Amino acid sequence: MNDRILTEPMRERDDPLLNQVVPLLDNAHFDVLADRLEGEHETDLAVLLESLPSHQRQQVWELIPAQRQGNVLLNLHDEVRHSLIATMPHQELADAVEHLDADDIASVIEDLPEDKSDAVLEQLNHETRADVEEALSYPEDSAGRLMRFDAIEVRADIDLQTVLRYLRRHKALPDHTDGLMVVDEQGRYVGKLPLSIIVTHTGSARVQDIMNGAAEAISVHMEADEVAHLFDQRDLVSVAVIDDLGKLVGRITVDDVLDIVRAQSDRTLMGMAGLNEEADLFAPVLVSTRRRALWLGLNLATASLAAWVIGQFEASIAQIVALAILMPVVASMGGVAGSQTLTMTVRGLALGQVGLSNMRWLLRRELAVGVLNGFLWASLMGIASWLIFSTGVGIVIAAALTINMSLAVAAGVLIPIVLDRFGIDPALSASMILMTITDVMGFLTFLGLATLFLL
Repeated sequence: MNDRILTEPMRERDDPLLNQVVPLLDNAHFDVLADRLEGEHETDLAVLLESLPSHQRQQVWELIPAQRQGNVLLNLHDEVRHSLIATMPHQELADAVEHLDADDIASVIEDLPEDKSDAVLEQLNHETRADVEEALSYPEDSAGRLMRFDAIEVRADIDLQTVLRYLRRHKALPDHTDGLMVVDEQGRYVGKLPLSIIVTHTGSARVQDIMNGAAEAISVHMEADEVAHLFDQRDLVSVAVIDDLGKLVGRITVDDVLDIVRAQSDRTLMGMAGLNEEADLFAPVLVSTRRRALWLGLNLATASLAAWVIGQFEASIAQIVALAILMPVVASMGGVAGSQTLTMTVRGLALGQVGLSNMRWLLRRELAVGVLNGFLWASLMGIASWLIFSTGVGIVIAAALTINMSLAVAAGVLIPIVLDRFGIDPALSASMILMTITDVMGFLTFLGLATLFLL
């Protein structure tokens, strides 16, 4: 009964596609496998490829038709994508990406060696090549790199009847089109014409009279994180992108922003363990070992510092055994209190809710929370230690808990703000710095107070 309870959740999480593909690969049933893959969505194929070791990944990749490989590449993490592209001849890669949008082609070839990227660009038609080269001219994490070049633009001085005739010639609107971009005679962006207005007004109405002139545009140089924040705050579907002269150069849509959000989440989650969010789950052993070694080395250094602090109080610990039993409690409580504050502060920074202007208020608030929680749990722990060990031990651990928890919440506010000011992502290194502070200060406070007042 218990075994079934433990194994059923794991079975439910198993990927049925992966479970079917692996036996076919093991038995070299490649014809059957090709038929099985034919009906799968490109995102599912990308997940499948990332779930296979390199030799099986290559076998599956060769069974995916060239006209689908481009969309599969888009959905792969960078490292897996690069490993597959490295095995593709120039012409094969060009065939795979030729049907993609210019911004997607740029994201695929941006990190290729110059000779290979040039060879791919030469295979594209003139218009697409020009758009790709323009996209590549912008910084990687900017709106210019994210934007699409398929925005439908109309002049402000025409009527709706003309707009409708223009749209009928298009036959199909680009994905995630919730409105048309309105420009003046010089191509400068002046507003947006929502589709809902087009279908509810008469054909004689002029665009400039019914458009949304307040619809904002973003600079081509805006950072990707700011773009994602804007979409989240304003519930946007698409937004115009303009250059330094105010001219419309493209648009960014909500699906592009979802990719940013996913990348941010991956970066935060993996960065907390010192890993690259693009790391291949099945990367070679030596590669993975090298990546993890640095973070483990840093952790060893911080742990050694905490151990050195403990070593300075060796005589105190030898005389009062209770100190060895209780000192992990002080460090642990400080670590948890600090982590709670750290998480809230990092989130506030990401959402633009925390800055220098309100840092003092936040610090005072968190200190109040830390002191109150410190008093509460210090009192309980102090009473328990008094009953089990002695009155002195109870007082010392109560004081140490209060001090360390207060310091921890202060560090939880200040560390991410300071790192952010220096351009360092707090999600990547703040937790290790906090852990070092709470461990060292916890041991130092508890053992130092015990040495002063109990010996």
